[in-house]
Amino acid sequence: MFGLALGMLLAILDGTIVSTSLPTIIRDLGGEEHYSWAITGFMLCETIMIPISGKLSDLYGRKPLFLIGIAIFMTGSVLAGFSGDMNQFIIFRAMQGFGGGMLIPVATAAVADLYSPEERGKMQGILGSLFAVAMCLGPFLGGYITDNLSWHWAFFINIPLGIFALILTAKKFPAQEPVENISVDYMGIGLLSAFLMVFLLFFTWVGVDFEWASTETFIMVVASVAIMIAFIWNEFKAKDPVLNPSLFKNRTFVYCSTIMLIFGMGMMGLMMYLPLFMQTVVGMSPTNSGLVTLPLVIGIMITAMASGFSVKRTGYRPWLVVGPIIAAAGMFLLSTLDMNSAIDLAVAYLFVTGVGMGCMMSVVMIAAQNSAKRTEMGMTTSSVNLFRSIGSTVAISIFTMIINGRIAQELLTSPLGDVPGVPHTVGILALLEMEEFKAFWSDIISIYSNSVTYSFMIAGIIVLLVLAISIFVKGKPHDDDDGQEVIEVEKKHAEEPSV
Repeated sequence: MFGLALGMLLAILDGTIVSTSLPTIIRDLGGEEHYSWAITGFMLCETIMIPISGKLSDLYGRKPLFLIGIAIFMTGSVLAGFSGDMNQFIIFRAMQGFGGGMLIPVATAAVADLYSPEERGKMQGILGSLFAVAMCLGPFLGGYITDNLSWHWAFFINIPLGIFALILTAKKFPAQEPVENISVDYMGIGLLSAFLMVFLLFFTWVGVDFEWASTETFIMVVASVAIMIAFIWNEFKAKDPVLNPSLFKNRTFVYCSTIMLIFGMGMMGLMMYLPLFMQTVVGMSPTNSGLVTLPLVIGIMITAMASGFSVKRTGYRPWLVVGPIIAAAGMFLLSTLDMNSAIDLAVAYLFVTGVGMGCMMSVVMIAAQNSAKRTEMGMTTSSVNLFRSIGSTVAISIFTMIINGRIAQELLTSPLGDVPGVPHTVGILALLEMEEFKAFWSDIISIYSNSVTYSFMIAGIIVLLVLAISIFVKGKPHDDDDGQEVIEVEKKHAEEPSV
């Protein structure tokens, strides 16, 4: 389990570690026009692989998928560290994403293989804590390694840790009984990959490369819907579908997936601009701006582990009701920050937010796994993770649009509003480097600060939406729990007259 957790830690860490080292990488490799693809390429490939690897691990076992995943991830890390230009760097980051997309669902699904429902809460609590640590410490480690070593070591550091995880899992990870008469849904895999690629690329490009109301938007939306319909049709016909439609008859799975989608949007809405806010508005260095997220990590760790260890007694619902309320309260408090706020306030508000987020992280996965059949554990786990990844990716576009809209609004009442050539986007920060805009320095900072903190408030409102779902989640882990809800739903369905 230690080896599995370490592999998952590396995969999540590399999703965010590049954020603070990317400006240095751009200076070394050039290709500033491809800036966003260093992050988007990784996230896109990781998201595509999550549901596919989850299903394949049900068929071929967790161990081979994990070993292949960590080998691909380490190969991508080495090549990314040795990249000679930006195109190479983006390709090798995508390779890391493919490997990482195999590690995350296998590690979380393995908890259900190795532990009884009674014990899963503790292990999911630990994994939830590691997820938070990796998510939040990535920017700090990226900044620290870049400042004190070089950006290359942000990728080379994966090698000794990856080898350690490889040795532990290759030696200790129990092999599963092979599934007889394997039928791989290749058509489903292809259609699902195509849908996720078009869907996620749309939310990556819209508002940046083309407008929401445009021909490109129409084409990509129509393509997404057409591919999704073809995928659904295929899954009903496939012998062993990559994403079984029967999963959506399981109410707990539907609730948990929806909660993860909302959670992913809210957390990314906060984390996306938090480091930049701390550097630009508060005036911190890249390393310190990553360090200030530690209270968020500590808050998540406390309640992720507490909920995991106590969920057998309390059930799922109390944590899923209290969590979004506390997290939203923390985000609303963060939205009150400005350039004159004390660091202590930011630290306290981030801790409150982390406490709320930690309440939800472990419990959602425990509830989903305890409602799934053992033969579909990898598919169920990866599908829940998929919705979190989709939420995070969609949030990047939505919150960029929200902040840009707020900047345009703020400019209307600012002295800068009458100055020609001022960008109405986050590109307004570039004016801080121009001599002719020195007189407007405080106005620029104020506009940017108000716009980002406004997005924190929106993130809090989004997280509160979890309440509307969580009140329907019932039950608690039991020793004899083996997807009982799914079995009962399928039995009821079988007794109904066919149409």
